[in-house]
Amino acid sequence: MERHRKKGCRLNRAIVCLKNHVNWIRQNIRKKECCFFEKGAREDVCMCGYSKTEHVADAVPTEDQSGGTWDPNTHVREVPTDAFGEINFGGLRQTTTKYARVSTDTSPEVLYQLMTEQWKVPPPNLLISVTGGAKNFYLKTRLKNVFQRGLIKVAQTTGAWIITGGTNTGVMKHVGQAVRDYSLSSSMQGQIVTIGLATWGVIHNKEVLVHSQGCFPAHYPMEVKGRLPCLDNNHTHFLLVDDGTHGRYGVEIDLRSRLEKCISGKTLGNKAVGVSIPVVCVVLDGGAGTLNTIYTAMLNDTPCVVLEGSGRMADVIAHAAGLPVSQVTIGLIHRLLKKFLSLEYDNFADLKIIEWTKKIQDIIRMSHLLTVFRGGGDSHGDVDVAILQALFKASRVSSSQVMEGWRRQLELAIVWNRVDIAATEIFTDESQWKSSDLHWAMFSALASNKPRFVSLLLENGVSLREFLQSEDTLCELYKQLPNCFFLRKLAKRVHASCFRRRKVFAVRNRVHSAQTEGISLSHVSEEVRHLLGSFTRPIYPPPTTTYHFNMEDAASLSRNLSGSQAPLRVDLTEAQRDPARDLFLWAVLQKNRELSEIAWEQCTDCMSAALAACKILRKMAQEGSDADEAADMRELADHFETRAIGVFTQCYSSGEERAKKLLVRVSPFWGKTTCLRLALEANCKSFVALSGVQGCVFQALLTEIWCGELSVDNAVWRVTICMIFFPLIYTGFLIYRPDELIQKQNEKSEAIKTVASVTGSVHRTKAKSHDLTTMKSLNCWSRLACLYSSPQVKFYWNIVSYFAFLFLFAVVLMMDFQTTPSHAEILLYVWLFSVVSEEVRQLFYDPDGFGFHKKARMYIRELWNILDVLSIILFIVGLVFRLTSKLFYAGKIVLCIDFVVFCLRLMAIFSISRTLGPKIIIVRRMMMDMFFFMFLLSIWVVAYGVAKQGILIHNDDRLEWIFRGAVYEPYLIIFGNVPTNVDYSEFDLNSCTMNGMDPLKPKCPVLNENQTPAFPEWLTIIMLCVYLLFANILLLNLLIAIFNFTFEEVQDNSDRIWKFQRYELIKEYHSRPAAPPPFIILSHLYIFVRNVVLCRPPFKSRKFRTELPHIEEEELLSWEALMKDRYLLSTQQQQTRAMERCIVDTAQKVSAISDRLEREEETSSAVLVKRLARLEEQVVQSAKGLQWIMETLKSTGLAGKDEQPIPILSTGKDQPESSESANEADGFHVKARQFHYPNSKVTRFPVPEEKVPWEVGFNSYTPPYYRSEDIADGRSDSEVLDNYRNPGGRTGIRGQGSLSHPGPNLHVDLVITRLRDTGRSVLEFLAVEDEQQKMSVLPGGPVESVERLPSALMRTLGRSLYEKLHEKMAEGILVFEGYVDDVRNTDNAWVETTVINLHLDSSEESEEIVNMVACSRGSLQWQEVSCKNGLCADQSDSLRRVAVLHNRN
Repeated sequence: MERHRKKGCRLNRAIVCLKNHVNWIRQNIRKKECCFFEKGAREDVCMCGYSKTEHVADAVPTEDQSGGTWDPNTHVREVPTDAFGEINFGGLRQTTTKYARVSTDTSPEVLYQLMTEQWKVPPPNLLISVTGGAKNFYLKTRLKNVFQRGLIKVAQTTGAWIITGGTNTGVMKHVGQAVRDYSLSSSMQGQIVTIGLATWGVIHNKEVLVHSQGCFPAHYPMEVKGRLPCLDNNHTHFLLVDDGTHGRYGVEIDLRSRLEKCISGKTLGNKAVGVSIPVVCVVLDGGAGTLNTIYTAMLNDTPCVVLEGSGRMADVIAHAAGLPVSQVTIGLIHRLLKKFLSLEYDNFADLKIIEWTKKIQDIIRMSHLLTVFRGGGDSHGDVDVAILQALFKASRVSSSQVMEGWRRQLELAIVWNRVDIAATEIFTDESQWKSSDLHWAMFSALASNKPRFVSLLLENGVSLREFLQSEDTLCELYKQLPNCFFLRKLAKRVHASCFRRRKVFAVRNRVHSAQTEGISLSHVSEEVRHLLGSFTRPIYPPPTTTYHFNMEDAASLSRNLSGSQAPLRVDLTEAQRDPARDLFLWAVLQKNRELSEIAWEQCTDCMSAALAACKILRKMAQEGSDADEAADMRELADHFETRAIGVFTQCYSSGEERAKKLLVRVSPFWGKTTCLRLALEANCKSFVALSGVQGCVFQALLTEIWCGELSVDNAVWRVTICMIFFPLIYTGFLIYRPDELIQKQNEKSEAIKTVASVTGSVHRTKAKSHDLTTMKSLNCWSRLACLYSSPQVKFYWNIVSYFAFLFLFAVVLMMDFQTTPSHAEILLYVWLFSVVSEEVRQLFYDPDGFGFHKKARMYIRELWNILDVLSIILFIVGLVFRLTSKLFYAGKIVLCIDFVVFCLRLMAIFSISRTLGPKIIIVRRMMMDMFFFMFLLSIWVVAYGVAKQGILIHNDDRLEWIFRGAVYEPYLIIFGNVPTNVDYSEFDLNSCTMNGMDPLKPKCPVLNENQTPAFPEWLTIIMLCVYLLFANILLLNLLIAIFNFTFEEVQDNSDRIWKFQRYELIKEYHSRPAAPPPFIILSHLYIFVRNVVLCRPPFKSRKFRTELPHIEEEELLSWEALMKDRYLLSTQQQQTRAMERCIVDTAQKVSAISDRLEREEETSSAVLVKRLARLEEQVVQSAKGLQWIMETLKSTGLAGKDEQPIPILSTGKDQPESSESANEADGFHVKARQFHYPNSKVTRFPVPEEKVPWEVGFNSYTPPYYRSEDIADGRSDSEVLDNYRNPGGRTGIRGQGSLSHPGPNLHVDLVITRLRDTGRSVLEFLAVEDEQQKMSVLPGGPVESVERLPSALMRTLGRSLYEKLHEKMAEGILVFEGYVDDVRNTDNAWVETTVINLHLDSSEESEEIVNMVACSRGSLQWQEVSCKNGLCADQSDSLRRVAVLHNRN
């Protein structure tokens, strides 16, 4: 019932969401419909294209109604849409997409809200607008594959939206096929967002999409009948644009342009604030409409990528793009159109071709926005690279804001996660980055989990020390952690900390507590200390903030914070920060493998970092509840254990002594602990038992500690003899390590002396003799002390002591257990007391700072310690019983059982043995297996025993005999004791009692009248046989199989486990007093008096924990870092030589060679065709030349020369028609020929480059007339205008436009400069901040005469500064004077600019002007004269002239 109730609740919520969605659609989305029927070409078809039956009732006028001529602006109205919901396409894939019928006047903001909020489409990081041929066209197989693969790759890696026309034809079909292939082959989650903007009036089968309440879903058939296209079933979303007409194409173009512009104004989410969503246009095939789309997009600063080889207009643009603008002539465009649009060429009007020529020239001129992907070359490699490079090239256009452009490119690359593009396009020699310039990028890459970008930034100069210098940066990184186990634990700790603080400080400091509620490094330090262990110090110092409260508050706070873990011992001077350590810890805590690997490579103390990561990850896996997350943590912990093993192996192979120092050195970066302690706490068995060609690294150190000052080469029998006959140590019978080292140094010294005698060098001999003088041999007392303080000797004495204890125990139990304790028994009690005191010492001995609670847990977790505690408890119980007369015998029984436990404890002694130690581990595992086996066996034993007892015996009430019959006897059967009472032939009536009165005999079975057993013999025998079959054969063989499996499984790891556990035994005997029990009690008394009574600090051993001097610490870490680099290099080489890697590399090379061969084949055929065409063209020109020569020879005079045709000899690119035109083209104005005149709706007549000069004939030139209404009345008739002709040539528009009068309009720009001395002489200029254009400009404006300053400057500069500058006009230097290419220029009015330089020297008048500028309201500012000046192109050119004038090139 509960499950059905939850299912019903989910269904109700879904219904409510659907109703809300429908209501939102009907309130915000509208369609268009014709509201007036007017007959068109057919009787029943309206001018809108729809039939009469498809109109609403009130749209068909009666005979007495007349609506006038049909006008779409009047007779088309907006109503709520009736087509929205989901489309279910038929076919095999059964795809479902969302759609909506929208009006052409719909706000783009509403459509964006529809897609992101209603359709739940994630906002894009890039918008790709694919345009081109709307009809089906052929695309070469290789180019098609390259286009589809590149488009999908860029959309997948950047999270882009793809916008197309939405129908199943032309370029839209190719895009749909690419999306389909991706969805079928990709194993990744998510889909590529492909939005189709199609015209509603031209869609086939659109009737099935209409429903007033929406279609969920609408079943859309894909069959094509007639000329109308179908929707493409591979798009994910459709916006069907409706203008109220039917059969009209291109209705969606305007709305699509506005939607793209709206999306491009949105920002790229929260992580890249201020960066708008980039838009790129990809062009394939296409006709005149495609050219208009490209031209409009580039005017809106949208970069375009044109695919050469896709056909038609795309190829026209691609071929013209490789030529200078002066060579792109009307004749060339004619030839290209005839070649690539041959079927449509005859229908093109000459005026249209002129307009297209002008647009193509403008497109080529905007080279920063045009990228041609040439499929036959290697310029871009792939389409995705070409698209991203086009966006980057477009962002570099402004030379005045170079760093801003690089920053924007880097932000886009990070958002797209395209490291390849960033490496090749951003981090080049042109871009000069400082570490501080990339800190924001580093933070963004870390927070958004872009590990490859983190590596790239580190390679290009980012300093982790500078990046993480502030603790705030690290705190922000912890706040940006993804949802993970550590973040949840950290949030709980922060919340608990804030709760305790508010409870302690109460209302008085409530405001302060509220302000500090957030993640701080102290919270991170506490949680990391919990994960590492309480034996470590805090890795971050506590906050230095002090709070003012009384002593009661302090006591309360201390009580609240105590008890959770060991006392927090903090030393501010000891807490050191390593930025690489901080970053590594941050990555490990979120179990991010790639980021943690990168940060680990930057760590100085890399081995400690790897082992600490193992401890942290395994602790989190132990505490976590998610099994998958815990498995990932354990896997990452194993990875870093492997890293630690690799580095340590490399260190050991390079220097054994240094490697041993690394194990026991105190790491200041990881809580003042050691690698040895971290490895043991992290349960890194592989690291501890590390073995290889060089031998057992870790175990070599343990063996050295085990032997103490004795040499590890001493045989056991030598040590044993010297333990008894200690004077032998003075005869050289035992070797001591200092003597061994002196002997080795003497041998080296002799070798050096030998070399010196040959070479004649004495320097090394002196150095070695100096070293020898500093090392002394052990004296007699030291030799004796070192012998008996060796852990090895302590262990042997304890073995002897333990055997003596067991012998004494056995003697007391078997021979001397009297009512009054004997001397031997009293000695036994004293002996046991010494053992108990040693166990107490071990419990409280805490050199690592674990704390009592953790030390107690560690003590009780060990099996041998449990046996110790059990044996002591049993002994005390037995002692209490034996001292009581009534329980005397019971006490002896308890002591006998205790003896068994003491004997089992004897196995711990053999755990040090390399042979028996692993076998003991196997025995422990088998005992666990046998426990579970006994559970299975008990089922059969009880089942057979109860059944047998019930059949044989009737109502026996003696519990001891019931237990014997039901449990004990069946258990003995397994070992071969077959019962005799289940068979008639072996039944003996004398062996039992009839009524059960004899306590020593079992009760007899039920008998017949003839005193024979009445039980069914056949049944009891069968039951016995079955029981033996299962118990003896099946279960026992199962036990053998289990033991065999356990042995094989543990045998491989038993040696590793034994080496890991060996450390605790060695550490125990290293800290143990030298005397064995019972004499050890004297050592305990000494320790008690020294540490407790005299309060002296305990002795600290340097064997397991060594603090190195600062210089030695740095040298050791530098050497460790070198070993780490060698290890990583060797690992990389091994991966490179791996078979799988070689196969992948070979496959990539073969694929690259095949692609190159295919490209060369296509290129060679295309080049051959081009050469033949050029040859044919040259033959025609040669024929014309010969014809002209023949006609000239026949004629007389120079007439023939005037009409001489210039043959065009093509050399691979179209050459200009004349050298004069090529030279003149360099000075033609460009801005004055823009199609759209500013601040008006007038469109200029297209003027191609070659038709600009007035001297060139242009018969079809009919420019429109325009004069702004804002200009005061003046003479502007044709006669007056004909007196003025623009010196720059044709502009495409007549009249004075928005200029004040026909002819030249004077303009003055002031370049006010000064020299500022800041260590170097810097030339600066005065700039004015233009609030409208958001850029800097030079002070200037229109004037009537160049002798006066522009009157408009008085408002900008202020009257006083204006007058001062006016006085210095006479001192100004003329920099430039002449015609300026201005967007306001017309054929009859133009702008002429005069640039004057006013240089301020060190005079008082100049200083006064400088002070006035400093007192301005901020609109005036001094800027350094450089290429990054932020001015427009014309003013930048003027500034460059001024720089040359002052020798500042």
